Amino acid sequence: MNTKEIMDIALELAGLDQVPPDSGVIVEGENIKKVAIGIDMELAEMMLARELGVDLVITHHPTGGSPRIDLHKVMDNQIDRMVQAGVPINKAQKALSEKKAEIQRGFHVSNYDRAVSTAKLLNMPFIGVHSPTDILAERKVQGVLDSKLGVNPKSTLQDVIDALETLPEYKKTLAKPTIIVGSKNDYAGRVFVTMAGGTGGGINVAKAYFEAGIGTLVVMHMPEDVIKAIKEQNIGNVIIAGHMASDSVGINEFANALENKGIEILRMSGLIDPK
Repeated sequence: MNTKEIMDIALELAGLDQVPPDSGVIVEGENIKKVAIGIDMELAEMMLARELGVDLVITHHPTGGSPRIDLHKVMDNQIDRMVQAGVPINKAQKALSEKKAEIQRGFHVSNYDRAVSTAKLLNMPFIGVHSPTDILAERKVQGVLDSKLGVNPKSTLQDVIDALETLPEYKKTLAKPTIIVGSKNDYAGRVFVTMAGGTGGGINVAKAYFEAGIGTLVVMHMPEDVIKAIKEQNIGNVIIAGHMASDSVGINEFANALENKGIEILRMSGLIDPK
């Protein structure tokens, strides 16, 4: 297989018809039989991959090139997710705008060439799959929670935790799913998973979800200022499912598909092996 064919598998799994701005083929390659895939793949991981005879390095987080600079562009996908939760589309756009601009400024000053130039000098094929695997994670986790909690209108936050831990990535991680707003016996209400769309949308997005009737947000991670603001508002619950474990849920869906095509997969750099 070549890098384009592998990228196409990620897009097909995620239901995308084009490569999102935070992903893509960074260095092309052919005849790929052995792949190293991880959450943050940079110089050290590429050197190790070369020593291990790897044909392609796949990173989840956009460590370089246009996928890093353009991360903010995929944040608009959060608008569609908010609309699914019942947030009016105009309100969703306004709620996201401030955080989107902040992320754009932050990555504008980053060293976007570090990982890219390393891959080129090593002649190492290099792919980034951020949004596609985040979409896979969001979809799978929401499906599990809907299946486990849907029959019980009085599901608690502990029930949500228990349901998450039926997935091997959450069962095996050291950083377990954690209730950060609310307590284990609190009713969960409508549970909504938001894990795709580049990065978290900030307090305005969280507030929009709760005002639309969401009872509990399940997220990968959340900064302290947003946690504090949600606690002060006292209108919803938040569960941090875990960053590495949640990323692993989506990446493993992709990695499994590659293994089914006969490609050897080396999981590394924070990626939790579910087997």
